[in-house]
Amino acid sequence: MTEETPGFDEKPDVPSGATPEDAEPQAASPSSGEGAAPAGDAAQIAGLTAQLDQVRKALEERTADLQRLQAEFQNYRRRVERDRITVKEIAIANLLTELLPVLDDIGRARDHGELVGGFKSVAESLETVAAKMGLQQFGKEGEPFDPTIHEALMHSYAPDVTETTCVAILQPGYRFGERTIRPARVAVAEPQPGAQTVKSDEAETADDKESGGPDEG
Repeated sequence: MTEETPGFDEKPDVPSGATPEDAEPQAASPSSGEGAAPAGDAAQIAGLTAQLDQVRKALEERTADLQRLQAEFQNYRRRVERDRITVKEIAIANLLTELLPVLDDIGRARDHGELVGGFKSVAESLETVAAKMGLQQFGKEGEPFDPTIHEALMHSYAPDVTETTCVAILQPGYRFGERTIRPARVAVAEPQPGAQTVKSDEAETADDKESGGPDEG
């Protein structure tokens, strides 16, 4: 007996009504897989792009917040420094204001020749310290009267002034920086009433004399 080797002559079962070609295994169509891969990559790239845009937007928002906070902090520092300087100036101005009566006494003693000996040394040291702190004295005879820094206590007329002038300093004024601690108390003099008219007439007469007198008709 001859033994039949299974599998060599056997043919695959073919359903009834089917052709032999139908029984052949069909190769997988690569077109479906190849088309699906690029579509998946595009979707993934689109998703990553959207995430990147969100991250960029969040970064811009956080950067703007940081810049705003930094600007607010700088403004706060400047405001604190300005307030600190203002408080310091007010404290120094108050201290110098309390020293003004002492400085007035020193000035009167100097005018009367009483600033001698140890009292002179102490007085000059006090004036030096006050000057170093920024105290400035103002008010001189002959300067024009300025109501913003002068206080007129006496008033008179004088023929030798052409405007309201400080003719005597009754009490000097003091300032600290741009702040006037005390105005200078002065005596002022104004031009004589009608003096300007007289001077104008005299000037016209002099001009007439220089030109040979008035024209004769």
